[in-house]
Amino acid sequence: MNQMVDINRSKIEREETAQARWSRFKPITTGDEYLESLRGRQITCYLFGESVANPVDHPIVRPSMNALKATYELATEDPELATAWSPLIDAQVNRFLHIVTSPNDLVMKNKMQRRMGQITGTCFQRCAGLDTISVLHSITYDIDAKHGTAYHTRYLEWLKNAQRNNIIVGAGMTDPKGDRSKRPHEQADPDMFMHVTRRTKEGLYVRGAKAHMTGGLNSHWICVMPTMNLGEKDKEFAVIGVVPADAAGMTFIYGRQSCDTRALEKGSIDQGNAKFGGQETLVVFDDVFIPWEHVFMDGEYEFAQELVTRFTAYHRASYVCKTGLGDVMVGAAAAIAEYNGADGASHIKDKLVEMTHLNETIFSSGIASSHESKKLASGIFMNDAMLANVCKHNVTRFPYEISRLAQDLAGGLMVTLPSQSDFEHDVAGPMLAKYFKGKEEIPLESRVRMLRLIENMTLGRNAVGYLTESMHGAGSPQAQRIQILRGMDVERKKNYAKKLADIPIAVVPK
Repeated sequence: MNQMVDINRSKIEREETAQARWSRFKPITTGDEYLESLRGRQITCYLFGESVANPVDHPIVRPSMNALKATYELATEDPELATAWSPLIDAQVNRFLHIVTSPNDLVMKNKMQRRMGQITGTCFQRCAGLDTISVLHSITYDIDAKHGTAYHTRYLEWLKNAQRNNIIVGAGMTDPKGDRSKRPHEQADPDMFMHVTRRTKEGLYVRGAKAHMTGGLNSHWICVMPTMNLGEKDKEFAVIGVVPADAAGMTFIYGRQSCDTRALEKGSIDQGNAKFGGQETLVVFDDVFIPWEHVFMDGEYEFAQELVTRFTAYHRASYVCKTGLGDVMVGAAAAIAEYNGADGASHIKDKLVEMTHLNETIFSSGIASSHESKKLASGIFMNDAMLANVCKHNVTRFPYEISRLAQDLAGGLMVTLPSQSDFEHDVAGPMLAKYFKGKEEIPLESRVRMLRLIENMTLGRNAVGYLTESMHGAGSPQAQRIQILRGMDVERKKNYAKKLADIPIAVVPK
């Protein structure tokens, strides 16, 4: 797929050294500098069947970049929340690049994620990268302890550069998987799982694709890693490495989102949230080169399952970000009830209470998981896995009910509202102004904008980040139920009951 592009990129450029790859970056301080860092890259990206030459200024792409821009702005506006002291470089760094050295680091991460959801009303695309940074710390340490490799040292050197340059890391976790009844090595097409195609003295080459990559196009570097447990015959699929997003051999195909073409229409009201949006991409790797300095696993298949387990412990607790969006939904529902003149009704207040209860239940399980984190051998902390899975399982359900209640309070006008152009029309406009007026002292435009925001988050573009991603991100519901089953320790709990009921507890022979 990348053949035409790669013809113009020499073997030397394709096999550039680790040092050469970092030399292309300069430290980012502000949100505007982040946007500028995305300009001029040699990236192949397709959207609506056409190559996008300048993604930064594309009206569909830009809102997703604005969401990431906000992560830089929050670090400046609230450094206590969004930055942390890094012992690696002895300097303050963005919390999205910080390794978690205490339970409080995880708690502060959750609070930052909730705040970012409140600011953007969408997926801000950095949580998976942060959780990748966390899991690599312990996995590389453990592989080195068993095999005498040097992955942990390589990882730390890469992370130091990432922190100094204040870059964004994309997580390449999900493979297309092909025939799911077959293991990676059994696939008719091996490219259904990321795999090593060859090795040289300078590094190795990988081929395959990573799907549903959150913020893939908006990242500076991408980490590829196994998506599932692997066996000995899957050794070529057991690879972890980091590559710049503009490395030779990579193609980005932009994912569709509901109502995304409203960004191409006149005005911004119909978009609901014109400034911020999410992003998912399919990223194809066509023999992409990774220098050895940036390879953190190569064939150690027995660590793949533990990598996935630890990643999900971090990432499923990261879904407290949805409580920030939930805060927006509660606010929008309360505001539209007021604009409709119905905010005094007892059933309206009861529904707002229910929305808040569900939202805070998500947050409580997520932040409890952080408080109950445990120290790993490498020295960093990992979320309590049971509570992290409970948090994510709540997320697969509660945002849907919160959204249902918001739609209930909004009323049917939310989905039958005419366009901004109709409201501005010489003939139709005055009619709409007359018949769609709500509470007298509330401007009609405010009512329309709030209805469009609720539509945006429950049916439109940012419903991806609030609803569908809540269902399938970090594993679909059954994945959490499997982990909860593994960790529930039912035999121990049966013994608690037997002891109170004065029933003999059998001693299991060793």
